[in-house]
Amino acid sequence: MTDLIARPYWYLRHGETDWNAQGRSQGRTDIPLNQTGIRQAEAAGLLLAKHWHDHAPIVRIVSSPLIRARRTAEIVADQLAANGAPRLEIALDDGLKEVCFGDEEGKPMGTWYDSWIAGDYTPPNGESFADLRERAVSAVNRALEKDGVPLIVCHGAMFRALRSAMHLKPNVRLPNATPMWAEPGPTPVWNLTALS
Repeated sequence: MTDLIARPYWYLRHGETDWNAQGRSQGRTDIPLNQTGIRQAEAAGLLLAKHWHDHAPIVRIVSSPLIRARRTAEIVADQLAANGAPRLEIALDDGLKEVCFGDEEGKPMGTWYDSWIAGDYTPPNGESFADLRERAVSAVNRALEKDGVPLIVCHGAMFRALRSAMHLKPNVRLPNATPMWAEPGPTPVWNLTALS
């Protein structure tokens, strides 16, 4: 089991989509942001610009290639640049794609998340939580290998996997477009701070 590199990073889940609003499992299905999601991404960019010097400034943005994350990253980069931050390029990493929920995609969110995280259940044609965790950690580690602090723009289940790697309770829902500062603590447990 791969460990996260003990360096801080910013994490941002994409803005809202229609499937989020309807409580449907998205997984790998490439659903775009809705108007609420676009506004959320703009607000997240403004918030990160406002708090630019509160933590280490972002030096690069690494995003999932799925449109809801990629568009969120583009909007955030635009907002940062419009509010005094440098123009940041966006790198895409296929390893940051959301989990494949297989036959559950498009269906209402189920009650199987705890069983999935525990390794007792994987949706038919889906990805196990252990495989997701390994993929998520490897992708974030690639972003952390370079100097400076990255902003990782990604997905909700991906953050559950990263929470597990940060020795935190994994099955906690991360709201759409809430910037999260992740910092290793003195123990294996990491510290998370949400901007508001």
